[in-house]
Amino acid sequence: MIEPLYGPRDASGVWVHLEHEDNGLDTVSKEILGRARLLADERGQEVTAVLMGSGAGQLAAEAVSFGADAVLVADDPLLAPYTTAPHSKVIAGLVAERKPDILLLAATPNGRDLAGRLAVRLRTGLTADCTDLRINQSTGLLVGEVTGFGQGILATIECPEHRPQMATVRPGVFPRPEPDPSRAGKIEKMTVHLSETDRPVRVLRRSLKRGVDITQAERLVVAGRGVSGDLALVKRLARLLKAEIGGTRVAADAGWVSHERMVGQTGSVTHPKLAVVCGVSGAFQFTVGIQDAGTVIAINSDKDAPIFDVADFCIVDDVFQILPRLIEALEKQKDGRSE
Repeated sequence: MIEPLYGPRDASGVWVHLEHEDNGLDTVSKEILGRARLLADERGQEVTAVLMGSGAGQLAAEAVSFGADAVLVADDPLLAPYTTAPHSKVIAGLVAERKPDILLLAATPNGRDLAGRLAVRLRTGLTADCTDLRINQSTGLLVGEVTGFGQGILATIECPEHRPQMATVRPGVFPRPEPDPSRAGKIEKMTVHLSETDRPVRVLRRSLKRGVDITQAERLVVAGRGVSGDLALVKRLARLLKAEIGGTRVAADAGWVSHERMVGQTGSVTHPKLAVVCGVSGAFQFTVGIQDAGTVIAINSDKDAPIFDVADFCIVDDVFQILPRLIEALEKQKDGRSE
């Protein structure tokens, strides 16, 4: 076993690495701050946010409003935009110096990249792509839940001896807390020692695609294998419900919906008030993506489909027979007519 950089006796506090864009914290960072606040309160510890970039200090007050007790600001031109080497050097140095007990990052492209590098540098474990985080009441350890492994397994992972206990968290897993502008917190500007040699990779051009974020949708209409690539009715229903369209992995891989609209273990975990699930069998890898929906209406011709085990309303019939009737009823309701 690799010797830890430091152990449980030396560790204290819950840290959150913050991601930001366009002069605001990313939604997933706010979600993680909210969860970190609960974990820290349970252990009687503080939440420390790590904010890195160029001119990032202006976001420190926002971090405090979402639950941070302290914000460590590393402000340097070499930290913008994100590249692996300088960011990992700065945060690894802070962790080695201050020894947090828990370090949480977002399971985004940048967060996953940074977390893997940090785990190696800090000689600790990493629980990746968590769908839940809690404290083991018997041991006081952080428990990270990871779904899937392709066979519907739910793994619970702990890191008993090495510190920090690290985890990356999927966007949309936790609810976003309401900001409290009256909260007070300590904002500390860190001294950064970076040179051009610490940034071996340079970003010459950035191209950001602004797509839909189905994790924030209040209503979803989800297409599965059963729609056979014909989304005309799904789109009409979505328009009537003012809903976003989602899809299973089959639908995304076939190109029926974009991958940013994929719901499930390897897609997005959503929290809609209403989810209408069309032609979806409902394997565990998918249902984890809608398990927190307020109401689930499932349409499937197979009466034994697993989706019916998690649905609130179950319709056993051909999706192409049911959707036209549902659309007709909604259109009549919209027009103020009755049957």
